[in-house]
Amino acid sequence: MVKPLTLCVVRNDTHILLGMKKRGFGAGRWNGFGGKVGLGETVEEAARRELLEECGLDARVLEKRGVLRFEFATSPDALEVHVFGVVKYEGQPVESEEMKPHWFRLTDIPFDKMWPDDRHWLPLFLEGKRVDGRFYFLDDDTLLHFSIHEELPQTV
Repeated sequence: MVKPLTLCVVRNDTHILLGMKKRGFGAGRWNGFGGKVGLGETVEEAARRELLEECGLDARVLEKRGVLRFEFATSPDALEVHVFGVVKYEGQPVESEEMKPHWFRLTDIPFDKMWPDDRHWLPLFLEGKRVDGRFYFLDDDTLLHFSIHEELPQTV
């Protein structure tokens, strides 16, 4: 079974906003903001809702920038994560029950405290590329292998 999820990446010219996951899947890691797609929701609606719930930001403009598929040897389910760049938002980041947001310099991203796949696709994303990837994990900490297709965004 494939579970659709969302992930929002909030950044400016010099910093990226990450959240320390306080509970549930991925607890103890820095991550973007997102989660499950609810019944009757589009992935974009879910991305907006999750961003608001997890850190208080109201996404005004989202740009879909890729799909990441994750498979774990310990689970029959695959995760299909729809990745969005948050182009415009309103509000200030606030801590929620699930996430504690923090701005990091783009030169100081804490990859050693993030999911192992992030160091492979996030730099491409931050370069403005669209990324589609597949990641195969033995467990939560062991990335066995991966493939990434990257492309520059189309200009109008």
